[in-house]
Amino acid sequence: MGYSAVPGSDTADAMSYQQLNREIKIFSGTSNPELAKKIVHSLGKTLGKISIKRFSDGEIWVRYEENIRGTDLFLIQSTNSPAENLLELLIMLDAARRASAYRITAVIPYFGYARQDRKDQPRVAVSAKLVANLINEAGADRVLAMDLHAPQIQGFFDIPLDHLYAATIFIDHFQELHLPDLVVVSPDIGGINLARAYARRLDTDLAMLDKRRVKHNVCTVTELIGRVKDKNVLIVDDLIDTAGTLVNGVKVLKEKGAREIYVACTHAILSGDAVDRITDSPITQLFLTDSVRIPEEQIIDKMNILCVAELLGEAIVRIHEERSISDLFPDKGPA
Repeated sequence: MGYSAVPGSDTADAMSYQQLNREIKIFSGTSNPELAKKIVHSLGKTLGKISIKRFSDGEIWVRYEENIRGTDLFLIQSTNSPAENLLELLIMLDAARRASAYRITAVIPYFGYARQDRKDQPRVAVSAKLVANLINEAGADRVLAMDLHAPQIQGFFDIPLDHLYAATIFIDHFQELHLPDLVVVSPDIGGINLARAYARRLDTDLAMLDKRRVKHNVCTVTELIGRVKDKNVLIVDDLIDTAGTLVNGVKVLKEKGAREIYVACTHAILSGDAVDRITDSPITQLFLTDSVRIPEEQIIDKMNILCVAELLGEAIVRIHEERSISDLFPDKGPA
């Protein structure tokens, strides 16, 4: 049976010293190795050695090629499609637990299945909760994620979760651009808190598009709440998938008299004909992050990809040193 040390006691001080002096090791899965390399580079470290192989029948095999016993371990892996990315993370977690890592943190820049966060119709799964359970059971002691599709997903985990906001990177960038007559637009009611945070920091007006979901990956934009006539517009969202809804919203804004239209989305899923839709749309510039690996053939001139490596790296250091993550966000994130 474990015991709790009294804060301020010699035992507590000894435990804190022991934790802070544990070796930190960072490993990457195969979903976004470029981002993982940038993270460790920002920390002046190198990635740990790990072998991840596929057998001829498609099964995934993982082996840590160095000792991780007693280490403070961080595993970097986004869980976007294909589903093998999620399975790979689970196997990495299980292998780390069985190799006696002291503490295992799953660093998930993009948390897949987050849009399936509720029973919005009969006989469907709450897949976001299922994935949270799997990560917990596989061996994670805590999770570091960024811009979850729904903030309440944090409550799906029975282990500590630190939530980062890419808004701090986007906002700093737009403050440097000094765009005149700017209005921040939320693409729907679910993103209004995020848009409000941008509007507050950028000191702009706020507007919202009203959309109706017709079927999976298909929405129609029906109304604009607010004024954008003769204004530059910044649409903010957590992710962009097929881009159908986004482009429809952009067309509505243009019809309402908007001038230049900028878009800031954290996670670039870009499935189906998304890139073609963006190319043919009146979007002036699309700002994305590298939380998800974007293939070279999908990158177009309209895209401006901002790096989140330093933000994730700083969060990793703060977790290792038992320091506050919320201090990274003076505004306490979107609110």
